[in-house]
Amino acid sequence: MPKDGGIGDATKRREDVRFLSGTGNYTDDINVAGQAYVHFLRSDVAHGKITSLDTAAAEGMPGVLRIFTGKDFEGVGGIPCGWQVTDKHGEPMQEPAHPVLAQGKVRHVGDPIAAVVAETREQARDAAEAIEVEIDDLPAVMDMKAALEDGAPKVHDDLTSNLCYDWGFVEDNKAATDAAFESAAHVTTLELVNQRLVANPMEPRVAVGAYNRAGDDYTLYTTSQNPHVIRLLMGAFVLGIPEHKLTVIAPDVGGGFGSKIYHYAEEAFVTFAAKAINRPVKWTSSRSEAFISDAQGRDHVTKIELALDADNNFTALRTETYANMGAYLSTFAPCVPTYLHGTLMAGNYKTPNIYVNVKAVFTNTVPVDAYRGAGRPEATYQLERVIDKAARELKVDPIALRRQNFITEFPYATPVAVEYDTGDYVATMDKLEEIADVKGFPARRAESEKNGKLRGLGVNCYIEACGIAPSALVGALGARAGLYDAATVRVNATGSISVMVGAHSHGQGHETAFPQVVAEMLGIDPGMIDIVHGDTSKIPFGMGTYGSRSLAVCGSAMVRATEKIINKAKKIAAHLMEASEADIEFKDGQFSVAGTDKSVAWGDVTLAAYVPHNYPLEEIEPGLEETAFYDPANFTYPSGAYACEVEVDPETGKVTVERFAAADDFGNIINPMIVDGQVHGGIGQGIGQALLEQCVYDESGQLLTGSYMDYAMPRADDVPFYAVDHSCQTPCTHNPLGVKGCGEAGAIGSPPSVVNAVIDALQSGGHTVTHIDMPVSPSRVWQAMQG
Repeated sequence: MPKDGGIGDATKRREDVRFLSGTGNYTDDINVAGQAYVHFLRSDVAHGKITSLDTAAAEGMPGVLRIFTGKDFEGVGGIPCGWQVTDKHGEPMQEPAHPVLAQGKVRHVGDPIAAVVAETREQARDAAEAIEVEIDDLPAVMDMKAALEDGAPKVHDDLTSNLCYDWGFVEDNKAATDAAFESAAHVTTLELVNQRLVANPMEPRVAVGAYNRAGDDYTLYTTSQNPHVIRLLMGAFVLGIPEHKLTVIAPDVGGGFGSKIYHYAEEAFVTFAAKAINRPVKWTSSRSEAFISDAQGRDHVTKIELALDADNNFTALRTETYANMGAYLSTFAPCVPTYLHGTLMAGNYKTPNIYVNVKAVFTNTVPVDAYRGAGRPEATYQLERVIDKAARELKVDPIALRRQNFITEFPYATPVAVEYDTGDYVATMDKLEEIADVKGFPARRAESEKNGKLRGLGVNCYIEACGIAPSALVGALGARAGLYDAATVRVNATGSISVMVGAHSHGQGHETAFPQVVAEMLGIDPGMIDIVHGDTSKIPFGMGTYGSRSLAVCGSAMVRATEKIINKAKKIAAHLMEASEADIEFKDGQFSVAGTDKSVAWGDVTLAAYVPHNYPLEEIEPGLEETAFYDPANFTYPSGAYACEVEVDPETGKVTVERFAAADDFGNIINPMIVDGQVHGGIGQGIGQALLEQCVYDESGQLLTGSYMDYAMPRADDVPFYAVDHSCQTPCTHNPLGVKGCGEAGAIGSPPSVVNAVIDALQSGGHTVTHIDMPVSPSRVWQAMQG
């Protein structure tokens, strides 16, 4: 066993020392000698033709080095999409070009038109303001259903319509699902909106491009969740740079929540411009710029129907969703409302017939892509809201209705093409009722009523698919990349270790949790282990961090590489002790010969690996370094049950979250404290969506919520203290750690819990409200109470 900090230990995060002391190394901290600065002139209209672009005055301003327009990129590839979806008729999705700088037309507010590179950031901004651009306004299309009507303005003139794809899943289920609705004893129907959100990570996006003329090679420093993918997409598909000539470095990254997965135009621009002017070029986004240039999240409009038999068993589920793509296809946008959403519509329940239809639509808005949970929160919100509504219509207890329909036998193949390997939904619900003190709720409700408030209890169950896999399957479904990961374990002569990983840490705590795994396997102090990530010149090709995949996928690669290290070290130890390799045992950092008192320490073996005096070189190569790749056999399926209690002020409609409890099944737990923190953060974001956040455009495509003056983010006093439990553990059966993802669960399970609680509160007060769309703001609640 390691001295401290092995698997299961709530070790404090070692990376927090530098973060809290102000010594983190973020992309904006990086300044390359001789660098210039770029400022982008962005469209202030949502849709229009560029009729004139005059840069003459700007070019003569102080400090200006060069001004770039769309013409400079006519021979350059556009920003690629990483996933192709095939529609229900077998046709590929419509996939428009996405230029680095606008070419002839702008398609959303914030679309970059020109870029000024100057000696200082201020000079670049001033010159950009001097560029004279004329745009003939075109009608903007904002509403998804209106965008599909005959005669609607087209976002892309070269497409047949604004429909990206019309997807059915599973198409073979449709007839049986329709028939089940025809024979149902009860059908509950709900129309709802999963509103558009802005990710708002603490650190805005930054990119620094550098070019070395002597070696004809490039370096891009960027705020990315997956530097190898950026290198692949930008090098191969946009700028045509051979991969061995391009290094992508993502240092400390201050949060992502999905918005830093994707390849953006600004990254391609600074890399291209660095060679064009033979100087490094730096761009730092302002917060206002982030609101109109970062990929946004959610934005679904859904009709969901649930069919039940006379005994209240679920017999069928049917959904129709309109999913907003925005003006262009972001890197993974097409898969979010399809394979990350439709495959989860079974939830925790044994519904035999399910059919999901999704129409993806282009509009004159910022592109939409994955945001914490990515399709899974959308699926859970639909399902858990319609179940709650059905319980109220049938006048049965919402918890009892869920329990009655739980899946209880595993593995379980759902009607939507996935197989849950393990789970225990009854156990998580039992634990939830305990930690939420559901039995004590009536007394708390009575106390609230004495104080003139309405109190409600909302419950939700969720299941999530994490660690998207395997590569062959997702490839057949349209992924243009493999979804494996990799790790290299390099043991130094004195026994310390560097672990190079394909995953990227931007808040997950990899520098703490990953060493715990290796330390447990080797029986050494985790302080001897260093994690290296984020630099494509140092790490093996990996697919980055998103979708709660770090431990399940990259961690498994790390285990495989460490197993290789142990096997080779045993060979060396066998020679050192003049014993058979088959007799060597390894435990707690000691190699021993079975049945004897002979042993050698970890450090003795590692030194021998690099000072090979005691073993035959023709049999064992010097050194102790191994690499492993891991491609999962299946998703992992974390699950849980959440409960929220709210108070509603009937005079104002204000909702206050009073209590929140979360019982999660994440399989085996590596670091309980980190898991708690991930759940806390996710719940906070989910409460933000439920009560506060909404990205709003007007009819002309102007963003009305473009700053924190208008876009309401949750603060500390908007959330309660949480009761969090993850003692219900059903280990994953197909990765060596038995782990499941935990990073997105809180954001998946919390929005429906909050909304269910608000509806319960209002109905307890005699109001006949059955649904309020998020955000459940005071004005919406007050209006609902007025009927």
